[in-house]
Amino acid sequence: MKIFDSHLKEKTTLTPMKEKKITMYICGPTVYDDAHLGHARSSISFDLLTRFLITQGFEVILAKNFTDIDDKLINKALQTGVSVETLASKHIESYLKEMSELNVLRPTIEPRAMHYLSRIVTFIESLLDKGVAYELPSGDVYLEVAKDAKYGTLSHHLNAEDSINRVENAEGKKDARDFALWKAYKGSSDIGYEVANSRLRKGRPGWHIECSAMIDSALAYKDGEFQIDIHAGGADLFFPHHENEASQTRCLHNKEIAKYWLHNGFVNINGEKMSKSLGNSFFIKDALKSYHGEILRNYLLGFHYRAALNFNEEDLLASKKRLDKIYRLKKRLDFTANSHLDSKNLLDSKAWHSHLERILRECDTAFSAKFFESLSDDLNISLALSVVEEFLKEANELLDSNPKDKALKARLKATLELIDFTLGLGALSFVEYFQLGVSDEMKKDIESKINARLEAKKNKDFALADSIRDELLAQGIAIMDKPGNITEWEKM
Repeated sequence: MKIFDSHLKEKTTLTPMKEKKITMYICGPTVYDDAHLGHARSSISFDLLTRFLITQGFEVILAKNFTDIDDKLINKALQTGVSVETLASKHIESYLKEMSELNVLRPTIEPRAMHYLSRIVTFIESLLDKGVAYELPSGDVYLEVAKDAKYGTLSHHLNAEDSINRVENAEGKKDARDFALWKAYKGSSDIGYEVANSRLRKGRPGWHIECSAMIDSALAYKDGEFQIDIHAGGADLFFPHHENEASQTRCLHNKEIAKYWLHNGFVNINGEKMSKSLGNSFFIKDALKSYHGEILRNYLLGFHYRAALNFNEEDLLASKKRLDKIYRLKKRLDFTANSHLDSKNLLDSKAWHSHLERILRECDTAFSAKFFESLSDDLNISLALSVVEEFLKEANELLDSNPKDKALKARLKATLELIDFTLGLGALSFVEYFQLGVSDEMKKDIESKINARLEAKKNKDFALADSIRDELLAQGIAIMDKPGNITEWEKM
């Protein structure tokens, strides 16, 4: 597989440190507010990568963190009178629910900075012991950037002025580029933590050290040139966050934190990058009120992960046509269940492999070869989706010519399963999908009218039956009569 390494600024062959095993860390949300579409886009982008790697036989050990110690979180907790822990837990719970609705596989490890506080402190004290960090009289601790000869080489931010503009100012710093590892408690307008047997004053960690310490404790290989295979996140994190992560790890262990660096593009609203700080966030919870998670996922999936995405609701609705075609074929095949999606919220690569082996044996191998070749090229989703479109067209043509061919239907079902798993789609039955957006109350009304129509037809009152059909059509409901006196319906 070829991936675009942000450090190399070019595509390179993905060669993991251990055969058929990938360790990957994704920078997750800072949980002081609800997650927005930028978070959804990042999660779905790297979920596609995870799923594709699983189809290629890799065991994927995935960690995605929650930043639950942070200035913004603390400020909001103090403003609202809610504890940091309560506020963070609330947003973590919401985030996990939203990721489930977007069919994002739940990571193997979900580290929270609060749960790794003692290990973060140990990491900082080790940097102090090595003489690459220093403590100010205030109790704040900083990494001495000048001690890292490679600082700036990861993100290619080698200009000192460029670096200075992105770090906090503090009296007594040795170098304007130096960044905080530990922030000492400042009084009633602050929150601090005391760690047993630590020489650090009461306080809290800086943002960058949290990720380095969590990778070091929860995911890292202890031998070799790199700690993990892939480090991923939004493009806005490359500098200074990822640069600083890499520097801390290099200073402590004399090795690189990650072999490959992947970054997804921004989501723009009206031409501006969407972010909480700019106040133009489109929250996932609000998007899910208007669109089912699978429709939202399908839309976000349609853009290459590195490209900027200009959110547009018209484009979102247009992209649904692709999903309609997938479910229309499932309906034609009477394919109602995708057992491999029953545990969609749990990443267990080994468990997927036996199921995928069957799918790969039974699916259309010509399709899978072209599909996988597309995704092998840095997740070329446009090409992969064109291969899917071609398959859907050919599948319907084959069914037109061979409507009773059981072997053909089995092959097409297996191919649909492969598409569903790899793209994270197909979690609904076709009945559920074509009835999306219809309330339970309205469903009862529709069923009542259908029963009345069936009774009218039974009594040969065809004028009444036609009248009921027209009434349903006016409500945007199409009905289809099937053998055995059965009537199906769907939202148009």
